[in-house]
Amino acid sequence: MLNNKYLFQIILLSISLSLIGFSKSARAQDTSPKVPIPVEYMFGKNRMFFQMVVKRKFSSESKFGFLSVSTLSTSYNNDMEDLDMAVPILVTYNIYKGFGLVGGATVNNKVGSSPLLGAQHSYSNKKWVSVTIASIFLNSTKNLELFGIYEYKPLITPKINLYTRIQFLYIHNTKENFHARSFLQLRTGLKMNALNFGVGANLDQYGPEKTFKPNYGVFVGWAFQ
Repeated sequence: MLNNKYLFQIILLSISLSLIGFSKSARAQDTSPKVPIPVEYMFGKNRMFFQMVVKRKFSSESKFGFLSVSTLSTSYNNDMEDLDMAVPILVTYNIYKGFGLVGGATVNNKVGSSPLLGAQHSYSNKKWVSVTIASIFLNSTKNLELFGIYEYKPLITPKINLYTRIQFLYIHNTKENFHARSFLQLRTGLKMNALNFGVGANLDQYGPEKTFKPNYGVFVGWAFQ
């Protein structure tokens, strides 16, 4: 597990890099459609969960972009042993119609930090958001990671959408051939403009024994423009 001092340094670094990606994209906002930055809190029975998604092109015409899906969860009694954090910092390259490559680094306090390379597919419209990334850690573990976010947001009334999301992560240690980390996150609720809220479940598993930590609660999110 990472030292607490380094955890806080990494969190500050990820926020700084996210702001850099945001500021670069802001230069092109006159010619590029605005891409929101969704932020979510879930207040569960056992833990609090936070997530921020930053997805930006370097410029309106560039095939390069920046992607980070940063998550943090902790127990209410401030037990550092129960802290979970994942901070991927990825540069993306679009090849054709949402298919592309990713490269960068990831920090996960349960499986360590590593540079990584991989492939991605992304798609979005008014109803759907879909992001899938398959990558390999370039360290001694040679972890394979599969990550996905899928949202469905159909209109219920002219001002209210149904909001549903499935999000998952699976990390497999190929060097020693065991499950390293995985989760399944489920959300259902309502969306009104930039606001969404409802009920959710985080189903986390850890290590070769797949130690199970479920958490159920309510969530609220805001899509910053």
